[in-house]
Amino acid sequence: MSTYNNIKKTLKIEVDKHLNDGFANLTHFWQNQNTKTGFLFEEAANEYYKNQILKLTEGNYQLSLPLTFDVPFPPPEKPKFTFIDLFAGIGGIRLAYQNLGGKCVFTSEWNDYSKKTYERNFGEVPFGDITKIDEKSIPDHDLLLAGFPCQPFSIAGVSKKNSMGRKHGFLDETQGTLFFDIARILASKKPKAFMLENVKNLTSHDKGKTFNVIRHTLEELNYSVFTRVLDGKHFVPQHRERIIIVGFRKDIYHEKENFEFPILPDPDSKIKNILEQNVEDKFTLSDKLWNYLQVYAAKHKSQGNGFGYGLVNLDGISRTLSARYYKDGAEILIPQKDKNPRRLTPRECARLQGFPDTFSIPVSDTQAYRQFGNSVTVPLIQSAGDKIVKSLLSINESD
Repeated sequence: MSTYNNIKKTLKIEVDKHLNDGFANLTHFWQNQNTKTGFLFEEAANEYYKNQILKLTEGNYQLSLPLTFDVPFPPPEKPKFTFIDLFAGIGGIRLAYQNLGGKCVFTSEWNDYSKKTYERNFGEVPFGDITKIDEKSIPDHDLLLAGFPCQPFSIAGVSKKNSMGRKHGFLDETQGTLFFDIARILASKKPKAFMLENVKNLTSHDKGKTFNVIRHTLEELNYSVFTRVLDGKHFVPQHRERIIIVGFRKDIYHEKENFEFPILPDPDSKIKNILEQNVEDKFTLSDKLWNYLQVYAAKHKSQGNGFGYGLVNLDGISRTLSARYYKDGAEILIPQKDKNPRRLTPRECARLQGFPDTFSIPVSDTQAYRQFGNSVTVPLIQSAGDKIVKSLLSINESD
């Protein structure tokens, strides 16, 4: 039996040149070739394999290959449930749910750098722009997972339709937003459950109107909806509040009162415990940048504002890591004796989000900062997921 990475080497596949839907079909087929979902990817996978892979190498290799996935996080051999991973980023949500025994049967992510990191760790290239993917081409699944971006909803547009006597529903009400794509997939595939993750402020966006549209849409799609804001500080040394939205299909889940979010452990993580021992000088702030940050902070303090850098207490926790961390590292700076403060390293950012050290970082520091700043706190998602999966499995047992 061949290994995934050996096949890539034999076939001279340079992944950077194949971060597209063709290779997504091929890698999805390889991971699902022995399951009932494999046929959905087979035709496109075969076409890409013959026209884009085999023509670049010598020999004749079959599309169906007995593969083992020698990647940091291979698919489980005997999964307990299936899920899809939308707006996947680098796979933080996937990692949490694989740890719970789930098998990912479809994934989507538009950013090529994130696709590269995802492929390196999971052996699968995500499909691209979800807005261009036909929901009917997505495999059936038990659980839909998505850390979707928040976009404004056109409440005025809905009001206009009302005034004109025109019908509207979730498709019209959410049209033009990325949440619309979640809604149309839920409407078509009708998974037993879903989990969505977003920033805490989603509930207050546009005076609560945005969240009301989301909740109404999900309920209109026949799901019981539960929400809770959870903080990553219970698992990692970072204050990171995110809203978790959970739904179960009303026609098969009849224990609404019984679903409860997890009781989180007392926070006890400290920044000093995630720091690397030997850090390159390039992560230390230059005199120019450090001086700028101090002047900037002093200016806003004099105006009564709280803006400024965050010099962390090594026995405490940090502010929220953001995707802009690569710019100056201002929100989380590590004090150093007799030196200017420094940024976190990419590996420290990974640890701050709860990724294990076996998680591969194949991109530049700048891209890594963006990726981990945009990602999820893995153990927090897994804690919530544990409750969801237990309810899901009870549904599966009753089917």
